[in-house]
Amino acid sequence: MNVKNELFNNINIRITFYSQVVIGVSGNAILLLFHVIIFLVGHKPRLTDLPTVLLALNHLVMLLIEGFITGDIFTSQAGFWNDITCKSVIYVYGLMRGLSICITCQLSVLQAITLSPRSSCLAKFKHKSSCHNLRSLLFFWLLYVSVSSHLVFSIAATPNFTSENIWYVTESCAFIPMNYFLRHILSTLLAFREAFSVGVLALSGGYIVTLLCRHKKQSQHLHNNRLSPKGSAEQRATRTILLLMCFFVVMTSFGTVTYSRIVLNNNPIFYCIQILMAHGYATVSPLVFISTEKRIINFLTFVCGRQ
Repeated sequence: MNVKNELFNNINIRITFYSQVVIGVSGNAILLLFHVIIFLVGHKPRLTDLPTVLLALNHLVMLLIEGFITGDIFTSQAGFWNDITCKSVIYVYGLMRGLSICITCQLSVLQAITLSPRSSCLAKFKHKSSCHNLRSLLFFWLLYVSVSSHLVFSIAATPNFTSENIWYVTESCAFIPMNYFLRHILSTLLAFREAFSVGVLALSGGYIVTLLCRHKKQSQHLHNNRLSPKGSAEQRATRTILLLMCFFVVMTSFGTVTYSRIVLNNNPIFYCIQILMAHGYATVSPLVFISTEKRIINFLTFVCGRQ
């Protein structure tokens, strides 16, 4: 189905798309700028600061790519989009989405490590260097995106097709139809990959909640029902990660190709909803960080107060 025929004249959907891009890009840019300033002034970084910076940078690139793709959904740019452009843009987007998932998983695991008691087997990972964390992130990212390598071969420019059964990614790019056997193997691999990432989030999230409840009971007992400032800071960071994890699971559940292809039956309107939900995490996550991080709030208050 031709996406342009149903969406080109719908100004509300177009405004929604571009508003999401603007809000997401602005939020991630502010979050990234804040951490760069924190690094330049020499503040001691937290264990989760580096993944947060990488997540903001990654989401910034993702949303810029979304804006680029959105331009071709509403206004055909067939003269610019060819096979190489389609394969490159869609594959880079797949790499960025995979990196977003891996960083989110790493953030949840690092937060669990941060909260773990000294007697825990996770305590030994508290003093691992940033280089070690980057190497582990790179390994799991490459493992994750290896499943998406089919995008290099399954995306092509639409002028090369005459079939009505193709699935349009944009007005100028589409997925090459696959046979039944390959399609179901790919669906199985993608489902296993998503289940693994959700499993990591569920395990780390459950462990975090357990530690948080235990810490709250101990603090109430030792401080006459009043939490210490350190405990409050830990709880704020934990609530941020847990909120992101929950939102991530909900949003990415609608972000897979198989969902939009099989369940939504290639309908352009539902295709737009799927894109908005798939990018909802990249848009909302910086706002969650900004609203729950006192350092950022104080920084923004200071900047606004000087103007």
